[in-house]
Amino acid sequence: MTHRDRFEAVYDAYYPAIHQYAARRTGSPDDTADVISETFLTVWRRIGDVPEGEEALLWLYGVARRVLANQQRGASRRAVLAERLRAELAADRPVRPVDLEHVRAAFDELPERDREVLALACWEGLTSERIAKVVGCTAFAARTRLHRARKRLAAALERQASLTIAMGEA
Repeated sequence: MTHRDRFEAVYDAYYPAIHQYAARRTGSPDDTADVISETFLTVWRRIGDVPEGEEALLWLYGVARRVLANQQRGASRRAVLAERLRAELAADRPVRPVDLEHVRAAFDELPERDREVLALACWEGLTSERIAKVVGCTAFAARTRLHRARKRLAAALERQASLTIAMGEA
């Protein structure tokens, strides 16, 4: 019997049992499929170690059990990492001071095209030459867009200041 014949015989005989074993212990069909494939990959690699007869099923259960344990450890590590990343991202989130809400309101009323170049210049610290590369235009066009966006922002800030005074909030 060849290596392949032995593998196929083990697979055909014990696939249903390993499938049920994995399905009862996992939360999704994808996880079940992962356990089955890892288990039978191990069988393929170690076909010489697979015992004969019913002992083969017990050996396969042991392999599947270890595959499940590895899967659970990996999921646990990913969950811890995801939580740590969420905490780091929350800590790094820029603070929006309350006294600058009028600036945010003025910025938000600008067209997207103006907000884009202003954000690239002010928040990301890019020069007009670099802004040109990001937005796909010439450096001259980027300088012009940035100049016009700054003028529109100044006008929007004046409108916001007028609204604040008119509403008696100053």
